Amino acid sequence: MTVSDGGPHATDSAETTQSSTLSLDDGDIHVRVDGPRDAPALLLIHGSASSTRSWDPMVPLLTGSHRVIRIDLLGHGRSGKPADRSYAIPDQARRAGAVLDRLEVEHAVLVGHSSGGVVATALAEQRPDLVTALALINTGPGLNAFIAGNSADIGPQQWPPTDEQLRRFASTGFSREGYRIPEELLDDVRGMTHHSLTTSMQATRSYLEQRTLPDRLAVLGKPLLVVFGEDDRRWRSSSASDYRAVPGARIEMLPGLGHSPLLEDPSRTAAALLAFTG
Repeated sequence: MTVSDGGPHATDSAETTQSSTLSLDDGDIHVRVDGPRDAPALLLIHGSASSTRSWDPMVPLLTGSHRVIRIDLLGHGRSGKPADRSYAIPDQARRAGAVLDRLEVEHAVLVGHSSGGVVATALAEQRPDLVTALALINTGPGLNAFIAGNSADIGPQQWPPTDEQLRRFASTGFSREGYRIPEELLDDVRGMTHHSLTTSMQATRSYLEQRTLPDRLAVLGKPLLVVFGEDDRRWRSSSASDYRAVPGARIEMLPGLGHSPLLEDPSRTAAALLAFTG
């Protein structure tokens, strides 16, 4: 495993930003690290068809008390997009764990948005020694909570998608029609291959078909925070109550927000997260 460092090296207490690419055995993973090296670690995992950039508005609110680590999952953002590697959830989780090992992180709180919460759950199953707690943001507990959308509208013959197709695809990620979707998020979808997009989304479905997240998390004994934008148009927000099957789970509903509260209201979302980690 090698690292190409695109930013300054952090000292133990200095707050820095570091951008790197880790070459793992089965793909290159882009990593960003912000905040003091000796602060408690937060690993932020984005959702499908997104990247580290989806967390940009929240990061400055978290680095005062945490070392914030973000990764682009394989197939996304600035990470590799190979056609001959696995995009299965357990493999994405294993890569996330390898990144933390390379950064010499011994314990971390995992924060996942949407399908990123599925990857976080898989990592907690694989590496319970590494994961101290989990926070899931608008992560559906099972497939019965999914609200059918138009994700299948873009076929391989239409790739890359048009701007209109992109905006239609992304629109349900927010609480209301007409929300001005950040251009960089549309660029994240443009930058994917049709294979990496569809295979990643199918991987999430397959993982949830095997077993629901509350069933998986209930046996792990990890502190759990579930945050849901109440007006989610991809996953029924009422399904958040399914996580009560996890002993001690904390559930926080955010009225007026949709599937992406980290973008729609980063301050409110960060406040919920900091109250949990604190």
